[in-house]
Amino acid sequence: LHLSAVKLAELHSDLKIQEKDELSWKKLKAEGLDEDGEKEAKLRRNLNVIMTKYGMNGKKDSQLVDTNRIKDGTESDTLDDPRLEKLWSKAKTSGKFSDEDLDKLWREFKHHKEKIHEYNILLETVSRTEDMHKNVINPSEENVVKEEILHNKHRELKDKLRSINQGFERLRKISHQGYDTTSEFEEPRVIDLWDMAKSANFTEKELESFREELKHFEAKIEKHHHYQKQLEISHQKLKHVEETGDKDHLNRNKEKYAMLEEKTKELGYKVKKHLQDLSSRISQGLQHNEL
Repeated sequence: LHLSAVKLAELHSDLKIQEKDELSWKKLKAEGLDEDGEKEAKLRRNLNVIMTKYGMNGKKDSQLVDTNRIKDGTESDTLDDPRLEKLWSKAKTSGKFSDEDLDKLWREFKHHKEKIHEYNILLETVSRTEDMHKNVINPSEENVVKEEILHNKHRELKDKLRSINQGFERLRKISHQGYDTTSEFEEPRVIDLWDMAKSANFTEKELESFREELKHFEAKIEKHHHYQKQLEISHQKLKHVEETGDKDHLNRNKEKYAMLEEKTKELGYKVKKHLQDLSSRISQGLQHNEL
């Protein structure tokens, strides 16, 4: 796959979560608790996202190329959206961002690109489900349940589209004005969660508690970023030592690399699992608003 050390660690974390979710689903199915197949369909969507994200879906140029640092304001990834490309170009040449801020902003652009991609996969799934529903000859079959499934998917589409629109407006504002030093959160995923939480049906006390949890979550993400960078540095050093042929030095670097790789995988899994839990809580709050 020609993935970097960091991307391989991320792939491991994604697959670990996918495996855990599939084991949970198998237990539910054995107990007859997924009769409509909605959870199974969601698992397939998630696997599709993972395969596309890491270039395992058989399509060329489909994986999101990893860039841990932006050197000289350039990057090897593309944003696949003229509006995003224009905003990114404006931000790079504005002189309002330090190298560190550009690095942070690039992560926001990549995060936004992934959100659009996930939305498109869900949209395609909904379209296929609707086509199947229209072609049912006898509506009295178990397909009455399909109406509820479609309703849930349309609600999920609505939530994702709202998040995409909010995210684009944020990127547009930052690209033109620079970062707000008084901003409460910096990590894109945390900003998304906080924006959605403020729209959910939370009391002031619940919202304040959620805010504190997001601060801890952001600290966990920053720690993960730190280990990702250390892993990439260790990987580069390991390649260099391999070329020198110094066995003792090589063994020491291999041990350090293995330790960093394991820690990065572990933190990546914890971050993504925590993100799942927080997103689920907000989704429940948003659904309650619609009732």
